Amino acid sequence: MASTSSFPIRYGLFRPLLTVLGAGPRHSGVEIADGCLRARMGWMFRAEIPLGAVVSATPYSGFVGGIGVHGGRGRWLVNGAARGLVTIAIEPAARARVLGVPVRLRMLRVSLESPERLLAALGRP
Repeated sequence: MASTSSFPIRYGLFRPLLTVLGAGPRHSGVEIADGCLRARMGWMFRAEIPLGAVVSATPYSGFVGGIGVHGGRGRWLVNGAARGLVTIAIEPAARARVLGVPVRLRMLRVSLESPERLLAALGRP
């Protein structure tokens, strides 16, 4: 039986609003299982990335221009807070859904309660 590692998304001041919108902690997170990294923020965002397509994973401490799901052209920010961010580069592009619409995903930036745990699980210190 394969093991599953779960990584909760970090939330800040907008947690109550995102929870009411169906994108709170109960319906969101990142997990690694069955050779895939799966990321989800309620009904707003969903992605399944083969681990072999993860080119790099690095901490991010730069400016974040919003909370929720934002992006385009293959680059997506999925966050509940402006801290604890990890940037994951993906090649070849993976499939994702934003508001139910299929998109290609080349870079995912996600806020996590314990970003160092995800980095370690991906083999990136």
